[in-house]
Amino acid sequence: MLLVIDIGNTNITLGIFKENKIVHSWRLATDIRRTEDEYGVFLKNLLRETNLDKEIENAVISSVVVQLTERIEIALKKYLKVNSFIITHKIKTNTAIKTEEPAETGADRISNASAVVQLYTTPAIVVDFGTATTFDIVNGNNEFIGGIITAGMKLQAEALGTKTSKLPKLNIETSSNVIGHNTIDAMLSGIVRGHAAMIDGLILECEKELGQKAAVIATGGYSTIISKYLKRKFDYINPDLTLIGAKILFELNCPRRNSQ
Repeated sequence: MLLVIDIGNTNITLGIFKENKIVHSWRLATDIRRTEDEYGVFLKNLLRETNLDKEIENAVISSVVVQLTERIEIALKKYLKVNSFIITHKIKTNTAIKTEEPAETGADRISNASAVVQLYTTPAIVVDFGTATTFDIVNGNNEFIGGIITAGMKLQAEALGTKTSKLPKLNIETSSNVIGHNTIDAMLSGIVRGHAAMIDGLILECEKELGQKAAVIATGGYSTIISKYLKRKFDYINPDLTLIGAKILFELNCPRRNSQ
């Protein structure tokens, strides 16, 4: 079996693949203070609960947190006896990275692009809801050409709650009205409905630059909430897109390793 780990700024998502199916998955809070031993013990105990700690043959890591990449790689080797494949811009992919600075391209975005090329039609726009909301653009030639990065909804909510004196902290949830009749509803409208309006507008602008309609795929925790307010609905919502893309990249680069 293959363990896929997506290390994001807010969460670490783990998935165990048996052939092409995710049989278990977890979402953990990202904590750069944890040592390799703490992560190792935690991961070993987590997998032991599923009786799969001795079934993991390989691991692949997609990470945007530099401090944790090597730490978790060491933890997997030390506690699970598993070697890790690290996703970078230098590996073999099924999509050419056609950005001005390929080294700046995050592993999660490379994974998303690889999943899109294999699973959907191109051109495609991936809207990934994380700490940042990112747009990953793959053109009709299956080339990752760049995208858009903006503050995510949770980050906006945290900024309003900590950088203002009177606005409260809030959780992201559905917005009942455009015009908020209290502070919480007004904030939710601005964050959630405002985010949806931004996405609608940016998708149109991206399609203008691409010169044609694109498949729009959403991934990340807020995909379902935001989809309710879009004029241009997502063509697909795939919460496991990044994990699937990382698995695809592992198979392209490590064909001799048994990931069953």
